[in-house]
Amino acid sequence: QHEDMDLTKLPQGASRGVRVLYSSQNGVSKSGSIAVSGQILFPKGKAPVGGWPVVAWEHGTTGVADVCAPSWRGYSSRDKAYLSRWLSEGFVVVATDYQGLGTPGPHPYLFYRPEGYSVLDGLRASLSAFPKEIKNWIVLVGQSQGSGAALGAAWLAPSYAAELNIRGVVATGLVTGFAAPPGARHVPIPEVYTDASKMDSAFAMLRVEGSDQSLQPETDSRTVLTSAGRQMSQIARHACLHNLFDKADQLKVQSNALFNEKLPAFEAGHDAAFTIPNAKISFPVFAGTGLADGEAGVNGQYNAVAAMCDAGTHVLWKRYPGMTHNGAVNVSLKDSIPFAKTLLAGHMPPQSCASIKPPGPVEEALPNVPWNN
Repeated sequence: QHEDMDLTKLPQGASRGVRVLYSSQNGVSKSGSIAVSGQILFPKGKAPVGGWPVVAWEHGTTGVADVCAPSWRGYSSRDKAYLSRWLSEGFVVVATDYQGLGTPGPHPYLFYRPEGYSVLDGLRASLSAFPKEIKNWIVLVGQSQGSGAALGAAWLAPSYAAELNIRGVVATGLVTGFAAPPGARHVPIPEVYTDASKMDSAFAMLRVEGSDQSLQPETDSRTVLTSAGRQMSQIARHACLHNLFDKADQLKVQSNALFNEKLPAFEAGHDAAFTIPNAKISFPVFAGTGLADGEAGVNGQYNAVAAMCDAGTHVLWKRYPGMTHNGAVNVSLKDSIPFAKTLLAGHMPPQSCASIKPPGPVEEALPNVPWNN
């Protein structure tokens, strides 16, 4: 199913926006069909013969409540600017909301399989619905949460959707993990990025209300929460990420005060559902990291790049001094668009696996750069 969207709410450069509802495979149970929502943004001008090439946009964290689905909520100014640039370069944008975000059921936040299935089935549905306008030539493009979705979709594609002509991946602000072989050249990741009881309380709540709840559907997440946690839960269930930030500031609550002793059992299976089984991606990967990214951290991003390089993936890693998680998104376009255009021309982009090195401490953010907060 599809319906036209209000053009005034879309990124500049879109000639038409179509909200879509399509069938996908449940990525938590790994069987059964579910409904997933999303949107298609068409660039201006007449479609070339064979259709426009595709940027499959995998969005960053918005929340786990249905109202946070981008096809309904719209995009931030940062993402509007970013998508406008891809549209102006002649790409159609196909953007899933992901399983459980805007449709029934919990949203399996940061889990590569449900997100990857949502991406790939959204592409199938879009190509089927608009065969003359959309070309089966695809770059998977994701930021933050979406970086894991893009890489998860790329990892799943050869076995799950081999008919899709995926040519590359663009991933910025990487939030993903690969199963590492013994002796991998990894650096330690601070627990603030990996442990729900130590991370930022807003992200901890999304993990428990979205990710863990999807794995434990018979147990109400509130049974693992304290009274402060239940107040945060109310926000997570009905509002979006920045509302959670505001509530955490209001309550002055750290994540370790949100949960009771039942949390570890509720977290069972989380790491396995988050971690991509190996780091061999069949397509060239562009990775972009802001060296002032304290939100996702820089060590985990290095580890993901190192794992892909060790596995033989063709990786171009660009690092942006003074750029934050938000700031690096649009700054990276100066490198990611040429990367995509090189692939579109039938050539192989450069790679940087021979020269990667750990990034060191998170830098200070540069002032006076748009969205570099």
